[in-house]
Amino acid sequence: MNKTVRIALVALLCVGAAACQKKQVKPQPPMAEEQTTQTQAPTSDGKYGPQDLDTDACLRQRVVYFDFDKTEIKPEFQQIMACHAKYLQDRPMSHIRLEGNTDERGTREYNLGLGERRGNAVSSALQAAGGSASQLEVISYGKEKPVCREHNEDCWGKNRRVEIVYTAQ
Repeated sequence: MNKTVRIALVALLCVGAAACQKKQVKPQPPMAEEQTTQTQAPTSDGKYGPQDLDTDACLRQRVVYFDFDKTEIKPEFQQIMACHAKYLQDRPMSHIRLEGNTDERGTREYNLGLGERRGNAVSSALQAAGGSASQLEVISYGKEKPVCREHNEDCWGKNRRVEIVYTAQ
């Protein structure tokens, strides 16, 4: 090989090696890592958003069950009332329809009234926990919309309910 070609090859190899060394030595600045972490996980202000209706375990619970011929909300449903009331506070434009239902026993008129009283009980609990009456609507279906059609206590218990339906999120 010619002396000039050898010098050119050595020079290219040195430049290439130096370039590779510079790339390997150059560390990522720590500030860039912090910035990507912040953009991926923004700080929460503690308020509910519409996406929480499907992701928050408490807000996904939208049925309140009642004992036979009763309108009192059981203690195990108080946390659900608090979650939905907080959502109403955080989202003033949201609206809820409270659909009261009963089991098949009793007359149509009695069950319509009982379903409405149950809906009103849930409405009162939501208001007591901070929800606004203007965001709530109560409707009674009585025994017209059962979720279970068998004729036993377990099935009737599933039909004695108020369903929380968001009409505006």
